[in-house]
Amino acid sequence: MIFMKERILKVVSLVLVGLFAVQTAYAQNRINLLVFSKTKAFRHASIEPGQAAIKKMGTEKGFSVSTTEDASLITEANLKKYNAVIFLNTTGDILNNEQQDVFERYIQAGGGYVGIHAATDTEYDWPWYNKLAGAWFQDHPNQPSNVQQGRYFVTEKNEMTAGMPDSFERSDEFYAFKNISDKINVVLKIDESSYQGGTNGDNHPMSWYQEFEGGRSFYTSMGHTDETYLEPLFLNHLYAGIRYVTELNRNTGIDFSKAR
Repeated sequence: MIFMKERILKVVSLVLVGLFAVQTAYAQNRINLLVFSKTKAFRHASIEPGQAAIKKMGTEKGFSVSTTEDASLITEANLKKYNAVIFLNTTGDILNNEQQDVFERYIQAGGGYVGIHAATDTEYDWPWYNKLAGAWFQDHPNQPSNVQQGRYFVTEKNEMTAGMPDSFERSDEFYAFKNISDKINVVLKIDESSYQGGTNGDNHPMSWYQEFEGGRSFYTSMGHTDETYLEPLFLNHLYAGIRYVTELNRNTGIDFSKAR
């Protein structure tokens, strides 16, 4: 009887150890995102709907989401907790020199960057950020309205454009860009003949991705309107971008020893 009890206790212990190992592995592989929405210029009303949509996505897809507008959290100790940082409609000069250095090291350590809409209307005095984001905001239409309907077309079929037709129409504020990097991989462009006020011509990128200095970057110009954050087309596109930028560090985490 004593022997049977010992065997049962041993089996139970092994099961508990196994469950702990599975839980630990799950915790290590769980995606953790930081949504950063600090603004020093124009502030988009869609920031709050965007935060809510990303939190809802996290609940549905099984990743965790923290939100902040506090730049003092851009430290190595804090950023190493996150697989990616999402710049959600940030504008203007939002990081000081020390924080900029930390964020550069974070990307070099394998971190992910996701930029949404006004993320390109950010940090014009930080050339490294321009390369990371892939471009800077140049202008957007004002007449007859800043929000218009336009026709997008898919330039690369992959996970980020899965489920999208070859061309489709939607309403948003259509950014044009300057300092466009030749390193980005464009997945969506827009047909400037489909709306008024475009200034990039026939080659007008709207969403792209790239590997960058040890990390990964994804940017989409969609995201001006509140309604964007209810669109399955946009949300699937964003989720695919999140998966792309976290693919390298999902199992390994952030390793600042790799940073310059």
